[in-house]
Amino acid sequence: MLSLLSLGHRTGLLRAMANAEPRTSEAIAEAAGLAERYVRECLNGLVAAGVVETDPATGHYWLPTAHAARVTDAEGANLAVYAQFLPMLGAIEDDIVAAFRTGEGVPYERYARFHEVMAEDSAQTVLPALIEHILPLAPGLTERLEAGIRVLDAGCGRGLALQLMARRFPRSEFLGYDLSAEAIEYARKSAQAEGLTNIRFEVRDLSDFDRTAEPGRYELVTTFDAIHDQARPAALLAGIRRSLAPDGVYIAQDIRSTSHAHRDRDNPMGAFLYAVSCHHCMPVSLAQGGEGLGTMWGRERALAYLRGAGFSDVQVHELPHDIQNDYFVCRP
Repeated sequence: MLSLLSLGHRTGLLRAMANAEPRTSEAIAEAAGLAERYVRECLNGLVAAGVVETDPATGHYWLPTAHAARVTDAEGANLAVYAQFLPMLGAIEDDIVAAFRTGEGVPYERYARFHEVMAEDSAQTVLPALIEHILPLAPGLTERLEAGIRVLDAGCGRGLALQLMARRFPRSEFLGYDLSAEAIEYARKSAQAEGLTNIRFEVRDLSDFDRTAEPGRYELVTTFDAIHDQARPAALLAGIRRSLAPDGVYIAQDIRSTSHAHRDRDNPMGAFLYAVSCHHCMPVSLAQGGEGLGTMWGRERALAYLRGAGFSDVQVHELPHDIQNDYFVCRP
């Protein structure tokens, strides 16, 4: 089913069916600009999965409104975005099988479309809530951003969150670091196209950030689903603590889990996230000679790492729009 949802998402098939009347596969294919035979086979598979409904007497297909709300952009979070992980990670399964035997990792360069998919994820978990809900988790932070402060996003990917803040807070200065040259190049071109002059992006390995971070440089540091991928997450967190001004704040979004596999059975995305970890988050860390922390390191371990990095005040928040992540607000 996940593979079919990924196809339906990437081709625009599901979007073409959202809030539409029942139609034949020919009519749906025409509306979506797709080849009917492929559309029909995909629709039949989604019927078998219980996602799409059909009337065999008329040959009509339709996407129920309640289902469209979850697998298209019709109403907030689109679960079909996550379905893309299956074919993307399946493409490197041979590498993972080999790594099971050698214990080695798999480098970022092997993961085609990873930053593209993560940008889609960020676009529905971070961007819609960033200004109105995430930043206000730290009282007074919005006002400080409006007045002008220095901000770092560590592991920024394509830089969508940083660019949103740069647009909203033109008096503040923003810097994004990421290990991926492809992601940084994309972020630079995007910021340049928008004419943002208060933002910079740099390719940087943050494994030694505990030693190389400039002390007291930033009033705000953010990470969005980035810590668990790092080669040396404890070193990065210590560097973030080192880089914060005395009155600074660190906001981290990271995967919600319990740090105990038997308790993650209650997490509806638990098995899926462990699969993502096994195929991506753990191997990319190991490929750098790192710890291989993994996606599902969990809240308990995260709190231990944050306290070990020197944060004395750590608050954990859950936001209604995001069932996948916790939000940590940390102060020196």
